[in-house]
Amino acid sequence: MGSHHGFFLGIPFVLFVFLGFMLFPAEAAIKKYKFDIQVKSVSRLCHAKPIVTVNGRFPGPTIYVREGDRVIVNVTNHAQYNMSIHWHGLKQYRNGWADGPAYITQCPIQTGNSYSYDFNVTGQRGTLWWHAHILWLRATVYGAVVILPKQGTPFPFPQPHIEEIILLGEWWHTDVEEVEKQGIKTGLPPNMSDAHTINGKPGPLFPCSEKHTFAMEVEQGKTYLLRIINAALNDELFFAIAGHNLTVVEVDAVYTKPFSTQAIIIAPGQTTNVLVQANQMPSRYFMATRSFMDVPLPIDNKTATAILQYKGIPNTILPTLPQLPAPNDTSFVLHYNNKLRSLNSPEFPADIPLKIDRKLLYTIGFGKDSCPTCVNGTRLLATLNNISFSMPQMALLQAHYSSIKGVFKTDFPDKPPKPFNYTGAPLTANLGTSHGTRLSKIKFNSTVELVLQDTNLLTVESHPFHLHGYNFFVVGTGIGNFDPAKDPAKYNLIDPIERNTVGVPTGGWTAIRFRADNPGVWFMHCHLELHTGWGLKTAFVVEDGAGPNQSILPPPNDLPPC
Repeated sequence: MGSHHGFFLGIPFVLFVFLGFMLFPAEAAIKKYKFDIQVKSVSRLCHAKPIVTVNGRFPGPTIYVREGDRVIVNVTNHAQYNMSIHWHGLKQYRNGWADGPAYITQCPIQTGNSYSYDFNVTGQRGTLWWHAHILWLRATVYGAVVILPKQGTPFPFPQPHIEEIILLGEWWHTDVEEVEKQGIKTGLPPNMSDAHTINGKPGPLFPCSEKHTFAMEVEQGKTYLLRIINAALNDELFFAIAGHNLTVVEVDAVYTKPFSTQAIIIAPGQTTNVLVQANQMPSRYFMATRSFMDVPLPIDNKTATAILQYKGIPNTILPTLPQLPAPNDTSFVLHYNNKLRSLNSPEFPADIPLKIDRKLLYTIGFGKDSCPTCVNGTRLLATLNNISFSMPQMALLQAHYSSIKGVFKTDFPDKPPKPFNYTGAPLTANLGTSHGTRLSKIKFNSTVELVLQDTNLLTVESHPFHLHGYNFFVVGTGIGNFDPAKDPAKYNLIDPIERNTVGVPTGGWTAIRFRADNPGVWFMHCHLELHTGWGLKTAFVVEDGAGPNQSILPPPNDLPPC
């Protein structure tokens, strides 16, 4: 990561979360948390380093709520960076003001100021998460959100003995904002992280990290629920436990048809709940995570480990490593993702839109801009339909709600302006990449099918796309160019997986469907922070409906100014 240690100097950024609300009443309640964002020195990988934290903790605190609860999180910013917090996967019905992406739904919380995120948890249960949604600050500002089912509603799978949160992350020895600035200055991809982490710790495979290993104790014969979250900035990750199978029961806070696997693949932004049975010979076993990368780009092949330890086994027993898929094992990833199916039970139905009002095709590509001060005289950028998104100076939701002109246009094209052989030979052709704050306007309650198509502009690569404000159904995926005449016939319209973040395969496509029943301005972007920074993002303006509860709620009084 280079030798420059750009430590966070300046006022701490503090998030306070009080976790004294573990007894849940039978009916909906108001859960209040305080997030204090501060700079705290955290010792990892041989030396301590000041980082931006929430309540002085890394990772940040877990928010526990029940389905139906109202949540109020007061965020106070004492860092030298502007801040915003996104509640990833929470639908925020009519309430984009609580969604969090900076300059999309709100202006950021400036140093010394506060903002209260006030939202209801309706019709969702499971594992989600929260993270900073400005610059690269989510490298250290993140934590889990656990939504328990309504009182008296059991899980649709065997009740676990205990559950554990497993947050997968990345670690830089230097100030991550300096890393980001270095990339912008040079026009090249910035340095990769120095380590991966499990619950903030890299594990004993890294030097000087003996003390920095997460361990989970289990008892023979019992079943455990792991709530796994990929909080890494730029890496899709494999995860496995030596000697133990994982039974997948939920992704992105949606129950799945259970299936057993030796490993999972999880993209940045995604969550996966698995059951693990402690049914092996009592010993110590490594959990491990490392990157998936199936294109000839520099691979971040560092393995982070944690320990699953049976009760009574001494720490002197050396753990064994699991068999993770090869770093470029595309077939494992495609096969695994194909096994993900919605539970689609009477209690948890899959309401897939069958009649589609609006069909969209968005191509994902890379390009170059002239940059005389950059290393190669050019700067890398990323595009959707050949448009690299320009961030506005004020929040798009505020501009939309108050009918302020000139902040954005609603002329984002429904399909690429120039069709071509998207996944053919590597393309360096200049298709006239444009820059702009261009959004797509969607009628309230209309049904949308969006095909995300990877292209070979400069290089193919896999991309995890996250849509704010919605879940969607992943009705189809394939390698090569999407064929509108043949591919829809192969869609799964019975039990497709429902989620909020989906991987678009390298050199392939993914088709998603959703009903636009949540009015507001909703961000959609690649969850690889590098690509988002290069412009791989856009937003949907979903119009108000005619009904009394079908329009955007008024903004809160403490909404941060720009």
